[in-house]
Amino acid sequence: MTSLHWKRFVWFCLCLMLSHPAWSAGGVTIPGYEPATGVEHIYSVQKATETDMSFWFDKSGASAMTVRGAFRQRMTVMSRDEDRMRVRWSLSADLPEGMAGLAGSYQMNLFYRNSLTAYGTATLELETDLNGNPRSLPGVDQIVARMREMAANEPGGVPAAPQNGLHEIINTIEANPLQIVAVLVPEAQLLATGQSYQAETMEIGQASATSRDEDYDGISVPVASTWTLESTDATARTATLSLSEEADAAAFSQSQQPAIENLMTGFAERAKNLTADQLASLKRASKSRSVELVVSLDDGSTLEASEIVTVAAGGTTLRTYTHIQREDMPVSLPLPAVLTAKDLQTPDLHIDPLPSAKAGPGILDELSTPPAPPAASQDTTVATGDDRAKAIAPVSLEVKSAEVSLSPVTYDHGLNIVLTPESAATFRDFTQAVSGRQTQMLINDKVVMEPWMREPIMDGRIVLAGSDRKDLEALAEQLRGPGAKILVRLRP
Repeated sequence: MTSLHWKRFVWFCLCLMLSHPAWSAGGVTIPGYEPATGVEHIYSVQKATETDMSFWFDKSGASAMTVRGAFRQRMTVMSRDEDRMRVRWSLSADLPEGMAGLAGSYQMNLFYRNSLTAYGTATLELETDLNGNPRSLPGVDQIVARMREMAANEPGGVPAAPQNGLHEIINTIEANPLQIVAVLVPEAQLLATGQSYQAETMEIGQASATSRDEDYDGISVPVASTWTLESTDATARTATLSLSEEADAAAFSQSQQPAIENLMTGFAERAKNLTADQLASLKRASKSRSVELVVSLDDGSTLEASEIVTVAAGGTTLRTYTHIQREDMPVSLPLPAVLTAKDLQTPDLHIDPLPSAKAGPGILDELSTPPAPPAASQDTTVATGDDRAKAIAPVSLEVKSAEVSLSPVTYDHGLNIVLTPESAATFRDFTQAVSGRQTQMLINDKVVMEPWMREPIMDGRIVLAGSDRKDLEALAEQLRGPGAKILVRLRP
């Protein structure tokens, strides 16, 4: 071969190498995850949860609910050595710019705001393996200490009840601190799914099967996984992979029996009339997961991920959607319709912000600060200073119905109270007058709830949430009695 031809051949090979993914004799090589340190990346995150309980409900529209969220989270790899990485996540519950007017259909942001307040931090520094999987959470002791102070004191330093929901959360994270990561930044685990610390060679279209076990309260559930390299993009230097997972049906059904029994208890009257085939169907459960991942062929990082997890058990189906996109890269995966739909059937929730214990630096006071009181032009009947509380008298409300049921969103028991039309109007006027202030709700002279009134309650419906079903049933029985009433007042 002449010198000129040889140079042309080398140049051709070089151009081919620069314009295509790394090819080997066996297929495409996806590089090991080697992120640059000290570089902040912003991720656009969209989530939705669909709950279908049509098996248990007859009324149209009562069986299916959707909750949605949209976030912008920031991640920086702080350091990396031969066996671990230090990763910092800066977290926010705020809706992305331009979406403020859609807050009513993004209720997940309100839940997440309260989660940040409960844990008392908007920054998590994680120790991960070289794939990016969280391994430990430095500083968890400080988070627990703040939570204990919040659990012990109500706003103003008033001692709290001996037990409340925060105590249960504290016990859970002391047993497994990574639960904080699962609640506040599950994106870390999803991004790590597409990353590997060592290079891997795959052929387009060829499936690769693996398996692992997941623990559900002591029951080991085998999970079968199938990986496929779907395509590559030479221009963008990316590879698109898919992951399909299926839990073993028999083992997963066994693991879900306590939850199924609890669900049937919540619908005891309806459960009595089920046929043998219906009962057998209720006790079967399944779980599947479908993931698409766009991975960089430069540094092995996950640039985009779309995940759908479906769990069916006890006559209900829960489906969660997550889409993550690094904002410096274009969107290439199709978004599920639920993430972009303009109209959604969302639950009627009144989500009050958690009050901050102000335990010290790191507590998110800006997230838990009560809404500002209405200006004088909005409510001229409210006086200033100590006269404010006197200017709005307590109201006594008559109850039309009170029933305990499971929430189609959280599966927790709740007491659903419906006021009479006259009391609904009274309650509407009261909540309008006390907007931005904390109230108390009393049943038989006992305070059962102290919500901040963020907005007027127009429909005459009140929901008391609680994990103890017996206590809620006892309150429901009291409210069903003749002349049962609820007293609502400003918090003294």
